[in-house]
Amino acid sequence: MRQAAGIGVFDSGVGGLTVVRALTERLPREELVYLGDTARVPYGSKSAETVARYSRMAARFLVDRGVKMVVVACNTASAFALEALRAELPLPVLGAIEPGARAAVAATRTGRIGVIGTLGTVRSGSYPRAIAALDPALHVTARACPLLVPLAEEGWLDDEVAGAIARRYLGELQAEAPDVDVLVLGCTHYPLLRPLLSRVAREVFGHDVTLVDSAEAMADVAHAELERLGLLRDGEAVGALRCFVTDDARIDEVGHRFLGRHLGEITRVDL
Repeated sequence: MRQAAGIGVFDSGVGGLTVVRALTERLPREELVYLGDTARVPYGSKSAETVARYSRMAARFLVDRGVKMVVVACNTASAFALEALRAELPLPVLGAIEPGARAAVAATRTGRIGVIGTLGTVRSGSYPRAIAALDPALHVTARACPLLVPLAEEGWLDDEVAGAIARRYLGELQAEAPDVDVLVLGCTHYPLLRPLLSRVAREVFGHDVTLVDSAEAMADVAHAELERLGLLRDGEAVGALRCFVTDDARIDEVGHRFLGRHLGEITRVDL
């Protein structure tokens, strides 16, 4: 496998661009190929079987682009399709759950970890299982927060509406698990709301809560895995980004919020 090959990243929509952003910061020399399945977003409210089928299509598209690694940015796709993709694809496949779980386990002091995510991710039980595999003595409480996704996409990141919704979700989490000291942001959209969530968590729980961003954790794991396999790209040139979507409605308008810059040329494809 060529070192110069790109890293493929897929997500159900634009949220995975937060993972692309983290990968760009951690691995600036690497070429990145991003696929947002924007025609079929969201994955979080769909069945496990449907998410697995869509994920196979997305991963195969990236493999056909000649990538050396597939990064499943979507937490729901990671929960429902990661093991199948690892069994089927002839290259490394990285998901969102395990890196986020490891970061949470390393950060907790009280042994109480909270997870917020989509309905699909929370119902899958993937984070509690991953954390229990690392340390069965830890306690994990998960809460689905579906309204945070449209807030992030609309850019309502720190106003009265966003604050009220965050307080309601985190208040329900606090009522069940008041000693939480680590909160996993188990959706690619949530890092945009990190300043708001950090402040509201402090208000609701009455103490500092460490927020774990799975995107940052995934970038660290991707670097370590490529280094282990001898697949880090050589040279000093900054890697480019190729962006593909299955529907281009609002993609550049919304996507730049997640990537931190405009996406450049975007190609629409049919999986």
